[in-house]
Amino acid sequence: MNQLRNKSIYSWIVVALLWVVALLNYMDRQMLSTMKVSMMIDIKELETAENFGRLMAVFLWIYALMSPVAGLIADRVNRKWLIVGSLAVWSGVTLSMGYSNNFQVLYVLRALMGISEALYIPAALALIADYHKEGTRSLAVGIHMTGLYFGQAIGGFGATVAHQFSWQTTFHSFGLVGIAYSVILIFFLREKKDRFVSEQESATNSAKTSGFSSISKSLGMLLGTVSFWVILFYFAAPSFPGWATKNWLPTLFSESLGMDMSKAGPLATITIAASSFIGVISGGIIADRWISRNLRGRIYTGAIGLSLMIPSLLLLGYGNGFIGIVGGGVIFGIGYGMFDANNMPILCQFVSPKHRAAGYGLMNLTGVFAGAFVTELLGKSTDSGHLGRDMALLSIPVAAAVLVQLLTLKPTTANKEHD
Repeated sequence: MNQLRNKSIYSWIVVALLWVVALLNYMDRQMLSTMKVSMMIDIKELETAENFGRLMAVFLWIYALMSPVAGLIADRVNRKWLIVGSLAVWSGVTLSMGYSNNFQVLYVLRALMGISEALYIPAALALIADYHKEGTRSLAVGIHMTGLYFGQAIGGFGATVAHQFSWQTTFHSFGLVGIAYSVILIFFLREKKDRFVSEQESATNSAKTSGFSSISKSLGMLLGTVSFWVILFYFAAPSFPGWATKNWLPTLFSESLGMDMSKAGPLATITIAASSFIGVISGGIIADRWISRNLRGRIYTGAIGLSLMIPSLLLLGYGNGFIGIVGGGVIFGIGYGMFDANNMPILCQFVSPKHRAAGYGLMNLTGVFAGAFVTELLGKSTDSGHLGRDMALLSIPVAAAVLVQLLTLKPTTANKEHD
């Protein structure tokens, strides 16, 4: 009994440990979006929104291309060390960005950050899914996701810190924090032991499917399933507005509300982070209870979240005044949070544990490609004065995702254990 209790306690310790990593993951990538004004004093290329969009987009393109590779790696190695190494590298990159006044060097560092940060999410979510079964999985994933939102919110204060000190000091400080925390993880984070036991038991049967054959089998299993293609679309469609709000909502708030970026940045990121916190916790609790009565409970919860995003995008794009625009941000965050808490849990209903990191890596590929595309597009929209209109149009793919998801995703189990 004590052993079971200790396992249960440690499963939540894993969530707590990775929550901080998730915070650092989004904080380090997000704070750049609010420090444009401070940085362009020293880096003239950042004076145009299109160049700034390129800098934001290179991270997304590299992050997307690396995501399926990261997932395949995470399914085959000790995920603890992959997470520790990923955090240490991207924190070192963040530290280095504070020493560069050259746009080209900053561009390369941003690409390196995309590689190192891509290694984290598939490994972390697969590890959490292994520690938490059907009764707590959505809530555990949801709590982890709140770390991303808090990191996004703290990153929004990048402009404030840069205004008080300098943008170089901001990068230096956050980079050092991440390096220190990677050392802490070495002592406290553990891989799930029975994962290696199951792998050893199947080692004889899988001897012929190693290396490229193993990768081919994994990708073939995932891409040969219609339900997985639906999940890819379901994940990609909300990624258009999801990444748009991460990278351009501070600018939209600044322009629509007539605010200085040092105030609009924190307001935008805190609005989304706080409301997303409500969404992931409520979405996690609702889905975990709903699935005990209906195998489509997680799918229905995700659909509710996406449905809330549709009117919110219209408010963000065409709303008037503080209440309308910020209210749109609040509704968006709640809806996106409900959707976000159930992505990996829904995947677990269709994909076995040994392919889940690869599956989520492919989901990240499609989602971030969508984000990279929309980030560059909205950079041009900002320069032409159409940011709000184009933000509202992103509700169209979200509506399509709701319909496709509800019509086609019909799981036969709450947790798929075997291929």
